[in-house]
Parts: sequence; C-alpha cells; structure tokens
Amino acid sequence: MRPQLLKVSKEPQHSFSVRRDLAPYVNNRWHYHVEVELIHFKKGEGTQFIGDSIRSFKAGDVVLVGSNLPHYWRFDDIYFEENAPVEADVRVAHFCENFWGSQFLELPENYHIKSLLDRAKRGLQVTGSTRQKVAGLLGSLLSSNNNQRIILLIEALNIIADCKQLEPLSSIGFKYDMVEDEKDRINAIYEYSLKNFKRPIQLEEIAGIANISPNSFCRYFKSRTRKTYSQFLIEIRVGHACKLLIENNLSIKQLCYESGFNNFTSFHKYFKLITSKSPLSYQKEFMGKLTV
Repeated sequence: MRPQLLKVSKEPQHSFSVRRDLAPYVNNRWHYHVEVELIHFKKGEGTQFIGDSIRSFKAGDVVLVGSNLPHYWRFDDIYFEENAPVEADVRVAHFCENFWGSQFLELPENYHIKSLLDRAKRGLQVTGSTRQKVAGLLGSLLSSNNNQRIILLIEALNIIADCKQLEPLSSIGFKYDMVEDEKDRINAIYEYSLKNFKRPIQLEEIAGIANISPNSFCRYFKSRTRKTYSQFLIEIRVGHACKLLIENNLSIKQLCYESGFNNFTSFHKYFKLITSKSPLSYQKEFMGKLTV
C-alpha cells in the first residue's frame, strides 16, 4: 500500500516537534514521515496500523515509530459523534534521527539509542512500567523550554532502550515504497473496512470502493500488504474482540458475533492463530496484569 508523505511542522525556535492533540482526526490516515514518532495515548482507543501490524490501541499505550514507517491510528466511531461522551488526548514528539548533529549517534555512549532507532523501523510497543515513565516525560516535554527539551527526549529514549519488554510490531519482511499516488485508495479501503467489518464484505463491494476490478484488487492488496483482504479483515475482527475482552462487558460468545465472526468455532480458531492464546486465556492474562 502506498502511504501519504506527511510533512511534520515545528516551531522555528525548536529542533523537534512536541504537541498535544485533542482531536481524534489529526493525521487520521495512512501516512509516513522522515521523523521518528514517539506517541502516548492518554485518552482514546481505536485501531492501530503500523506497517503490516493491525491491533487495537487504548488509553495508556506508548509506541515508538521509526523513520519512514507507514502508520495510522483510527479512533473508534464514537469519538467522531456530535457531543461525544468520550474524548481524545494524545501527546506526540517528532524528531529527525540527526537533529542533534550527524555525529551524535556515532558516539560510543549513544550506541544503545542508535540501536533503538534501528529497531524502531519496525515499530515498537512500549510496555510494563516503562510505559508510565515515558508517558510522564512526554507530558513534561510539552511545557519544557531550551535544552531541557533535548534532555527529556534523550531520557525517554534511554529508558525505552533499557526496557526488556519492547514488542516489535511490523514484520521483518514488511516492505513499502515511497510513491505517493493511490493514497486516497488505501484510505478509502481502510475507512470502509473499519466501518463495516462486523458484517460480511464481498470482494466486489470492496473492489468497488477501491475503484478497481475484483481480480485486480486481490493482486493489488496482497502485493502491498503481504496478506489477503480476508486475512486483513480477520485481524481487524480479532483486534476488536481483544478490545471487547478487555472491557469485559460481554460473554465470549456474544463478543464473537459482535466482532464480525459468524460462528464460534472460526472465532476461536483465528483468535488463537493471531494472539497465540484462547479468548479466555487472553482475558485472564490481561486482568492478571491489572492486579500486579
């Protein structure tokens, strides 16, 4: 898939960008940029796409996205309703790998940061206690000035580099090109799929959204994502099921159908295939982490 190149703006007196987003539609599309992105979702939830990884995101999540890695955070529909009962609150820093000078990362003392940024080219989910520490530093960055900004950013990267619980997101084999055409097509596919995944989506239907023939759509989608459209939909549905399991408001059989699966057997099969856990084990493991 061909993402849109995004030009990240920064103030003239600053060498990198830090901002707080309260609108769910900011950069709400498949895009990439040369800057590394460190993001914390203080409030909000939805579906996260990083390279060929698809999963849910939720309040508290912290992610490090490497330079030129396509990504997209799509907030749930409720955030776009008039007078929505929920709100988004996102803190994000963007910085070029060489903003501190071309030799900074070559210093032996900075090898761990250089290695971290190389690993971030697949996207890294920050977990455990590190997540809270980095979230706090991003909050401090919003109100910091002068060289304190750089010190705080380095501190955040140091903490992440030392974390033993970093989770790579995109697969090693994920490839993408930088051609900027077709950006509207992929955005249309994503938007339509996220709005309609709870029901069967026919090949002719989604091909029509992409404005290409069904046969061409299959080749187009797999050549750019390394997966079929059916696999893509299954991953979205399992991601939604994970979110419902965490919320713990429905029985497992109820959330099976609420996630777009038409029978419990296929739901259980695909859930375990993607998460390596049964739905009940996934829920118990998450609940156990909350009590630690």
